[in-house]
Amino acid sequence: MWIPTEEEKIGVVICNFRGSVCQALVLEIGETVQILEKSEGWYRGFSTKKPSIKGIFPTNYVHLKKSTVTNRGLCETVVPLEDPIITETTSTLQEWGVLWKQLYVKHKVDLFHKLRHVMNELIDLRRQLIQGHLAQDQTREIKRHITVRLDWGNEHLGLDLVPRKEFEMVDPDHISASELYKMRHGDGCRVPVQHHLFINLKSFTYNTISEEADVFFSLYDTRDNKQISKDLKRDLYIVAHVIRTGRMLLNDSKKGPPHVQYRRPYGCAALAMSDVFHTITDLQEEKDFVLKVYTCNNENDWFQIHENIIRKSSTKYSAPSTNYGLIISLQLLRGELDQIRRENHAVFSRSLAIMRKLGFSDVIMPGDTRNDLYLTLERGDFERGGKSVQKNIEVTVYVLYADGDTLKDCISLGSGEPNTSEHRSFVLYHNNSPRWSEMIKLPIPIDRFRGSHLRFEFRHCSTKDKGEKKLFGFSFTPLMREDGTTLSDESHELYVYKCDENITFSNQGLYLSMPCCKEDFNSCPNLPSTLPFQRNPKETFWVSTQLCSTKLTQNVDLLALLNWKAHTDRVLDILGRLRHINGEEIVKFLRDVLDTLFCLLDDNTDKYGPLVFQSLVFIINLLRDSRFYHFRPVMEAYIQNHFAGALAYKELIRCLKWYMDRSAEVVRQDHIQEAMKALEYLFKFIVQSRILYSRATCGMEEDQFRASIQELFQSIRFVLSLDSRSSETLVFTQAALLNSFPDIFDELLQMFTVQEVAEYVRGTLGSMPSTVDIGQSMDVVKLQSIARTVESRLFFFPESRSILLPVVLHHIHLHLRQQRELLICSGILTSIFSIIKTSSMESSVQEEVEMMVESLLDVLLQTLLSIMSKSQSLETGEYVSTLLSLLRQMSEIHFHHLLNNFHSKEELKEFLLKIFCVFRNLMKLTIFPRDWSVMRLLTSHVIVATTQYLSPALHKNFSEADFDFKVWNSFFSLTVLYINQPSLQLEPLTQAKRKKVLDKYGDMRVMMAYELFSMWQKLGENKPHFIPGMMGPFLGVTLVPQSEVRNIMIPIFHDMMDWEQRKNGNFKLVEAELMDKLESMVADGKGDGNHRELFACLSLSFSLLEKIEQETWRETGISFVTSVTRLMERLLDYRDCMKGDEMENKKMGGSSNLMNFYKSEINKEDMYIRYIHKLCDLHLHAEDYTEAAFTLLLYWELLHWEDRPLREFLHYPTQSEWQRKEGLSRKVLHYFNKGKCWEYGISLCRELAFQYETLYDYQSLSWIRKMEAAYYDNIIEQQRIEPEFFRMGFYGRKFPFFLRNKEFVCRGYNYERLEDFQQRMLGEFPHAIAMQHPNQPDDALLQSDVQLYLGIYAVTPVSDITDVPQLERVPERIKSFYRINNVTRFHYDRPFHKGPKDRENEFRSLWIERTTLILSRPLPGISRWAEVERRELLEVSPLENAIYVVENKTQELRTLISQYQNRQHHGNINPLSMLLNGVIDAAVNGGIARYQEAFFEKDYMNSHTEDTEKITQLKDLMQEQVHILGVGLAVHEKLVHPEMRPLHKKLIDQFHMMRTGLHQVSGSTYSFVCVCIILQPSPSSSSLSSIRSTSSQVINSAPSSARGECHLHQAVNTSNSSLSCSRPVVHLTFSTMYSTSQKFFFIFYYFLHCRIKVKTLQL
Repeated sequence: MWIPTEEEKIGVVICNFRGSVCQALVLEIGETVQILEKSEGWYRGFSTKKPSIKGIFPTNYVHLKKSTVTNRGLCETVVPLEDPIITETTSTLQEWGVLWKQLYVKHKVDLFHKLRHVMNELIDLRRQLIQGHLAQDQTREIKRHITVRLDWGNEHLGLDLVPRKEFEMVDPDHISASELYKMRHGDGCRVPVQHHLFINLKSFTYNTISEEADVFFSLYDTRDNKQISKDLKRDLYIVAHVIRTGRMLLNDSKKGPPHVQYRRPYGCAALAMSDVFHTITDLQEEKDFVLKVYTCNNENDWFQIHENIIRKSSTKYSAPSTNYGLIISLQLLRGELDQIRRENHAVFSRSLAIMRKLGFSDVIMPGDTRNDLYLTLERGDFERGGKSVQKNIEVTVYVLYADGDTLKDCISLGSGEPNTSEHRSFVLYHNNSPRWSEMIKLPIPIDRFRGSHLRFEFRHCSTKDKGEKKLFGFSFTPLMREDGTTLSDESHELYVYKCDENITFSNQGLYLSMPCCKEDFNSCPNLPSTLPFQRNPKETFWVSTQLCSTKLTQNVDLLALLNWKAHTDRVLDILGRLRHINGEEIVKFLRDVLDTLFCLLDDNTDKYGPLVFQSLVFIINLLRDSRFYHFRPVMEAYIQNHFAGALAYKELIRCLKWYMDRSAEVVRQDHIQEAMKALEYLFKFIVQSRILYSRATCGMEEDQFRASIQELFQSIRFVLSLDSRSSETLVFTQAALLNSFPDIFDELLQMFTVQEVAEYVRGTLGSMPSTVDIGQSMDVVKLQSIARTVESRLFFFPESRSILLPVVLHHIHLHLRQQRELLICSGILTSIFSIIKTSSMESSVQEEVEMMVESLLDVLLQTLLSIMSKSQSLETGEYVSTLLSLLRQMSEIHFHHLLNNFHSKEELKEFLLKIFCVFRNLMKLTIFPRDWSVMRLLTSHVIVATTQYLSPALHKNFSEADFDFKVWNSFFSLTVLYINQPSLQLEPLTQAKRKKVLDKYGDMRVMMAYELFSMWQKLGENKPHFIPGMMGPFLGVTLVPQSEVRNIMIPIFHDMMDWEQRKNGNFKLVEAELMDKLESMVADGKGDGNHRELFACLSLSFSLLEKIEQETWRETGISFVTSVTRLMERLLDYRDCMKGDEMENKKMGGSSNLMNFYKSEINKEDMYIRYIHKLCDLHLHAEDYTEAAFTLLLYWELLHWEDRPLREFLHYPTQSEWQRKEGLSRKVLHYFNKGKCWEYGISLCRELAFQYETLYDYQSLSWIRKMEAAYYDNIIEQQRIEPEFFRMGFYGRKFPFFLRNKEFVCRGYNYERLEDFQQRMLGEFPHAIAMQHPNQPDDALLQSDVQLYLGIYAVTPVSDITDVPQLERVPERIKSFYRINNVTRFHYDRPFHKGPKDRENEFRSLWIERTTLILSRPLPGISRWAEVERRELLEVSPLENAIYVVENKTQELRTLISQYQNRQHHGNINPLSMLLNGVIDAAVNGGIARYQEAFFEKDYMNSHTEDTEKITQLKDLMQEQVHILGVGLAVHEKLVHPEMRPLHKKLIDQFHMMRTGLHQVSGSTYSFVCVCIILQPSPSSSSLSSIRSTSSQVINSAPSSARGECHLHQAVNTSNSSLSCSRPVVHLTFSTMYSTSQKFFFIFYYFLHCRIKVKTLQL
């Protein structure tokens, strides 16, 4: 028994299921199923992929998931209870899976592999989320990674953009349209995120070092030329210095004993951070890098070796001989350090050194302490000291306290290294002016800083056997001066004092009393004459220091302020000097400074109050500086936790009010402006002070406090109300006040109610002057202040919003009216709508929306129209989203109030025209990108809902007597554009996406179509105003591939035709308009095959009409619809053929088909001419110049030789008809010339010549006659390739309409054979199958909807050239042209045996079924294809077939031999050799011998007496072929290559055998007579060759009566002594079948054509 499920509602298939049980549901792993019922181990439900198919499946094949169910029952909705990110990832991966496979099929390999990588990453990230073992920060980071990858994939696959908020998909129903728009085009600033660089030294291999080495890493900034340890910029380098510890020189073991160790510079490496960022594309990805270590050529340049490496100054360093060096791995870690520490336990579990920033952290909170002094040993200048070589100087650094003790562990060489008590610098070999640039850190405790000093001892490191390090001098410097300030951050030049190893520093007072540097010397005028140590004036030592301390300062004034009680008499001076203290020093000691200021205020308010107020303002504004902005949290923490000035609010309010009241009087207002800028924190101090006072006194003096605040706001309004147009300083004061004003709202809410604060703010905003009274700069400031007011927490309270909204809308309305500061206004409106949308889910916002409609709707429409008329800009999208937000919030009540509030119909009309125009522009302009379907669908939903609210008002106010065409036309145009929107066409979408859209919005095209139909019906008697004007637009609606929309439009078309029939008695206008629109729309790619069904339904509706008055035009209507349907079929075929990937032949066929339809069926000459030129362009693109010429002739024939003016048309200018026809003639002649069809051009030349002669235009006449003569020359001289012809049959219903089940004959390209043509056709129709036989197909093939069939075979043209008089005299190349041109009849043969097959000689019983195809037009013509009009069948007897075969072969021989005689084959003798061999040695077909055996035997001749004439004809043809073969052999002998002579000899021998056999079989005995002709002496030896070259031509062209067995033998017989060499001899051999008169006639004919003089004739 099946029971509805309660908990088990949704699951995921974990195994494929292919059940054999009844009603089993086929499931694939990973599918989601919704469960409806259960029964004993089985579930019944459906897959979410195919919800219409329901079935059963086992319970153990499904993993159940938690879900929520709404609307339980038949229409219940089940939503999985899981993280939305997981749900989105799952559905997206399923969608990508299908598209991913398609990428492979489309050979998009790069994207295929990238997408696979991203999908694998998403699967892994999704798994981590599902496990649920992540911390909150880790979960957020995983979601961020998922959304980044989802958005990347959607973008690259062309899918829709997904709006997000906090990584999750946003439901458009829960936010305003403006906020949705901002999610893509928002300009919010990104909060910078900290990044940390993790460096891991994996290995250091170098074959030249056999000692210990230290590697020091640092970040180097090339812009500042200094080492840093903080910002990761693009121009940073990771620099590694290698310092070895060992001998003085690596390659000299004698320099110093082995037990003495020196720190010596070895090499340096550098890696650009830009290369790191380029390589590490993903966060937390660890990559290895190899750093080459370069050595310095001269140790004097060691201090800048890293700079030389970066600048690639290769002359100053040496590259390593191998690739050995430093191998490090780098990893970028994102986020705060604590977060990174939690997420990377493996990294932090090892001994990890964390480098502190060289400077201060972004925030120094109260309680944070640090005291680090960074010391850099810069350089020194030392004397040689009487030595022959320079010194090897080592510097030893000590930190000593006042009592002389060395501070232990106060020196650090680098992060991670243990601290030491002394530091020895590296040694530069033989260098008295060493430059070290070596930095160390001195982490000295604060309590030991005062009194401590640094001592630097200088030693010469000898390289002799003892390896002594001799002390020769020292320098020192105290860390703190007597006034309490520390060593300044700069370079210090220290004195060097002489000493030696015997000196002890037990009493440091001996040298501390001496000056350490020049400044110290100048400040000590009373120095003793004798000092314990002597200074060498020629030796100096430079160091630089940088202090990072939260407790020590280098500023005297700041120290005096903090210790003011010791200098009470100087307090006023100290406060005055506070402004000159460095801001870094103040923010470091922010708490101490603030405590001092408020302590002074409590000590003597009257005396110190104004100065303390100024100092406080200065410090507050210091935090506004971008350098110290991150110290604002320190100020916040101080106010909340450490501020104790309970009485301070009184003085602060008094001073602030005094400043504001003085703003109208004072000329210089810098101090007032500074106070206005500090307003936020001043109010924080005021409010916190009042809270402390109220706690201490239980709320005393509350009324006085409120009164003081009230007076303060009156002063604020006074400042804002001042006219600042004449005072620039006052403008700045007002601007500063407006900028700071919104920051005080949160503080006021701590002390006052929401309504009270709102009233304060409203009064202040209301005191601002209107837009026309202030300048543009103040406009911006005012709007920015309003924007921040709207974004403040105060505006979120409904009770305050009702107070503030009117004044805010008032200011926005004024700005929109004047088109000023539109972007700021749109931002304010976006914030308002976002708040209202959020509030509408909790409470009613009807009054607020009503307020906004009254104030903004009209001005918003006007603003949008103004913006849309200009170029596309960001403002358009901003205001479109704003309008959508407003319309979306409006309910039926709002629309009712809006429409009833118009004072006149003109106002209503203007409003409707505006909003309809805006809606139309929204659909015409690309406001939102194609991939932003969420926003596009939301726009469409708002438009259709608004239209449904407005249409009743349109009908109510502008119908019948008050009809207004403009408004109605605007409405209909809107509906048509709406339905045709690309974003609403659901058919191309995937099933899942289509279902999602339909579930959310329904099919909005149908909704608008019903609205269109309803309003059309309400037009009544005013419908004729839109006929036929709206026929085209309404037709555009039917082109939407949605059946319901089309069915809605059928009655409208019927209605339009009915009204046109009533008005004019016909509907010619409707017909013309409909056909024009059909053509233009389908040409634009609209429409589909269902339109045939649409017009068929329309035709059926006419046939079913029952009303009597309609019967008068029912038949006309049916005829009209039929004609339109036929046009639609051809248009759709044309559109499909013209697609970019279709072949040229299909395009030409579609164009030709449509062109003929416009001419023959509907007689639209303009469209006919357009398609003539389209077809001509296709021919030109395919280089079919002959067809292009014939196509243009169609237009030529429409024109006459008249002077009638013609308008500009297509590419033709305005001109007379005569001029246009002449231009066409010239163009056609040009195409005929390029197509080598000169014969067709000659007649056109004559036509033009007649016109020129008539007009006495002899110049043009001369030109055309020359062209005609040139055409004749071309016919005689130029070679033309004879194309082959092929019959094509297209069988099956899936072919285009103009090809379907039709036959054509195609003129092939040059050198194209049957196999090539067949391959080309199958390439154009890849889904078709070639038929293997020429038989006609049966009905099953013709009506097939699945498979396409092609019937392709060669056909032979049947020419009418036999009708030409004097045919025998016409040259062969002329006859060959007419044999294959202007042909309408073609035939092909099918051999068969009638009766039993003759086994001895099959030619006796071999019959031929000859099919003749008669075309509808001759070839060549306007296309290479011509349709077969009818077929004729004829059976050819064996004898007739033999005659046909022999005659054709003879003609083929004659043509080829003629071509060789004219030297058209350029020496290639192979075609002639093959043809002669095929005829003389016919091994396959048998040739003449087989025909002789079959038809020349006495038995056959006696039994077929009726064929006596045909047998005689066959004999004559055979004899003629033998004669032609002889001529061909003579030509072959002349041209054959020496290597081919054996073949030629073989052909001669077989030819004699063939000739002898022919004579024997035919029963005649012939003898041969030799004629010897002695020619006249010739001055040139070329006469003989002339004779030989022309002889065969003469024989070939001689009369048939003179053509017998004639052969030209050896032309010159030099062995004959009776003939002189100057008298050539010609021998002719004749058969005795000829009479003497025939022989002499032939000789005379021969020499007459050869123009040869005969001296002697011997028979």
